[in-house]
Amino acid sequence: MPEDTIKPNPNEATTHDAQLAAEQMASGEEKVQKVDFDADYAAAQQFSVSDVDRTPEGAAAAEAATANKFEVPEAEERKTEAQSTGNPDDYLELAKEVGGSRSEGVSNVSDDLIQQAIEKGQPKK
Repeated sequence: MPEDTIKPNPNEATTHDAQLAAEQMASGEEKVQKVDFDADYAAAQQFSVSDVDRTPEGAAAAEAATANKFEVPEAEERKTEAQSTGNPDDYLELAKEVGGSRSEGVSNVSDDLIQQAIEKGQPKK
């Protein structure tokens, strides 16, 4: 990326000193800075890793610093199965709790509608 030139705007300055500097740059009294973003980025990459970290001792120290200090057990797979009670009153009570909630969406479910759903959900005899 080529060098970019800073274009100061006195109206966007956040402090009085910045406003004065921007005015002086705009009038030509002060030199306008040139910025090479690629060179700045490359220089920043050099500072992101210390000289010690580039050695085997530094890598070992980093490993020791970030190693687990506690034993972490392996994850266990658990299966959860909902036990069917077969009791329609359980579903009726649950539907009343959900339908009557003040914090949830508005519901137009009535007791009769719930009873019809329970009857339709029963296995044929």
